[in-house]
Amino acid sequence: MDFPTYQPPFWLSNGVVMTAYIALRSRRTWEKTIRESAPSQREVEFVGAGGTPLYGRVALPDNPKGTFVATYGIVGSLDDQWYLELLRRKAYRLGYAVVTFDWRAHGRTGLLSPALTSDGLYEGEDFLRIAAKALQLGCPAPIWFSGYSLGGQLALWGVRIAEREPERLADLPNAEAVLRGLGGAATICPSLDSTRSLTYLTSHPIGRYLEKSIVRQLKKLLHQLEAARPGTIDPDAIARADSIWGFDREFVISPLGFESVEAYYAASSPLPWLEELEHPTLILYAADDPLFDPTILPDLQSACAVNSAVDLWLTDRGGHVGYIASDRARRQAGDEDCWWAWNRVLEWTEARGRTSQ
Repeated sequence: MDFPTYQPPFWLSNGVVMTAYIALRSRRTWEKTIRESAPSQREVEFVGAGGTPLYGRVALPDNPKGTFVATYGIVGSLDDQWYLELLRRKAYRLGYAVVTFDWRAHGRTGLLSPALTSDGLYEGEDFLRIAAKALQLGCPAPIWFSGYSLGGQLALWGVRIAEREPERLADLPNAEAVLRGLGGAATICPSLDSTRSLTYLTSHPIGRYLEKSIVRQLKKLLHQLEAARPGTIDPDAIARADSIWGFDREFVISPLGFESVEAYYAASSPLPWLEELEHPTLILYAADDPLFDPTILPDLQSACAVNSAVDLWLTDRGGHVGYIASDRARRQAGDEDCWWAWNRVLEWTEARGRTSQ
């Protein structure tokens, strides 16, 4: 499928500037840029892998034509992830049911369960179990998993587990319906190779600044989890977790049975198996993304080139989860607003939905 050319406003042509603008400015102005209003929704407590409770929200229009199940990146919650809210409003307006959720250790899910993150190893199954409950609530197939940044990695894992480990859903009465109804995944700037990207991120001054910002939010998350369950998290370990790598070393790898962070990242990174995916999958990826190692690009292109199920839309510009479009790019694409990436996700999903009918 062809897609319109992406072009940012000239003053956002630098990936770092785009990323900073999205993080610092757009969160205050995004509602003024769209026509879609917030749909009504219901709160639902889902049950994920291992019986882990997961907090989510379901927006269900009349006569829905499909369902999105989606989450966000490395930090945040449903209460503050405005970029995910863009998808919810846009998809609902097009007639999709939309299920969004706080993934493990985040937001209200962190208050429901002590389970920590696994970068997809369990969250992929969470996606599928959420989809199973969504079907019971009236959300129809096809079901599309979606996310951005680390959330994109989790969505890809949902497809991977559906294809390679469907037996993990054997206890679900509608497991076959979930597997049959899965359309695929649509992701924006997904994390694909944690080892390379974190090494790259910490090798540059700007990258180190970005990582420190993420780590401050991770520490805030840990303190919130400790406040919810006093005595479950070692304050000294929080102090030692002075990097993303350190967070995973102190809190993640041991419960998951890994001896090293390197082994954990090797097991959880999607890049090695992208060429094996069988469901339609969209990856929007910017070459100037400041959070990811540019040496990933040729490997990503090679993996997607041999797999017709994966549509890689690689752009020169866009930053990390940015993709604000110039007026010219908006006109060329026929978009009502500047949110080029989500507009392409929905355009792609619409086309895939028509193809499958």
